[in-house]
Amino acid sequence: MLPALSRSGHALNVRVFATELEAATACAGLVAAAIREKPSLVLGLPTGRTPLNVYREMGALHRRGEVDLSRVTTFNVDEFLGLPPDDPGSFRAYMERHLFQHVNLAPERIHFLDGSAERAERECARYDAQLAMAGGLDLLLLGVGSNGQVAFNEPGENLQSASHRARLSRDSRQALASFFGEDVSKVPLAGLTLGMGSLLQARRVVLLAFGVNKAAAVTALVRGPLTTQCPASLLQLHGNVEVWVDAAAGRGLEGSR
Repeated sequence: MLPALSRSGHALNVRVFATELEAATACAGLVAAAIREKPSLVLGLPTGRTPLNVYREMGALHRRGEVDLSRVTTFNVDEFLGLPPDDPGSFRAYMERHLFQHVNLAPERIHFLDGSAERAERECARYDAQLAMAGGLDLLLLGVGSNGQVAFNEPGENLQSASHRARLSRDSRQALASFFGEDVSKVPLAGLTLGMGSLLQARRVVLLAFGVNKAAAVTALVRGPLTTQCPASLLQLHGNVEVWVDAAAGRGLEGSR
């Protein structure tokens, strides 16, 4: 890994892979190694296109008997507001399709924000309490939006520390349209998300970014100033963040060492 200095002076561990698949395979191996070291790992999980190959490889590792998730606890970082868990467009359904049904996670150890909850604020408080009872996140996987968004923490004047209801930006909804038949009008307008406080309290963070459309956000994360207009930049405050990118996403990082 390359120690890259941001403008704020914090060292970030940046690793540039030749391809997305190479990075995803390595990430699945990292998760498996963390679970072998701590079988009761508390794991934070993202959705979207970025982690698909990671989840596919984790399923393959489980089938080969190379990882046992029976004692792992998971917390997903966000969910669409207004969608029940069994809605095909929900992130809960996404996780069932792409990871949960392919590994041996115990159902009672899977934690999710409920997008169909009648009172969003109460649901967010419940989720934060569950995460606190679990002892916080040992390992957090993250993606990043092209606008610097992490989870559903969108750019803005202020960022919230606790879980909260978030209005989704046009960029975010456009990026998620592929999960709704390429019809952006079907993408919910809002979501529930872990706040930046919970994300920054994770003991280890691995952020993945692939493709040229993520290059500007990656450069802002690694080399830019701390700003709420790029929520990912706040990860510079964390002491144990690894930024794993393919060559396209990392093209703006030349000379960042």
